[in-house]
Amino acid sequence: MTDSSSADDDRARLRRAAAAHTAAAQDVEAFLRRLPDVPGPADITEYANLLTREEQMRADRETAADAAGITIGSLESDQGT
Repeated sequence: MTDSSSADDDRARLRRAAAAHTAAAQDVEAFLRRLPDVPGPADITEYANLLTREEQMRADRETAADAAGITIGSLESDQGT
């Protein structure tokens, strides 16, 4: 028997992690919408920072999903290789 309180906490943590990942991805999109035609060094640095944050939020979401018991295998197909 599982502890439903712990499972509820894990699901709540997963929802927060998913929301944080969504927000990070939206920040990347917003940046790309305002990106000038000729990006400068500051733009490239900001983009790198946004991508790093988005990737960390994705990893946090994956960790939270594992804790909530919804681990999935690789999404990549071995077909055609």
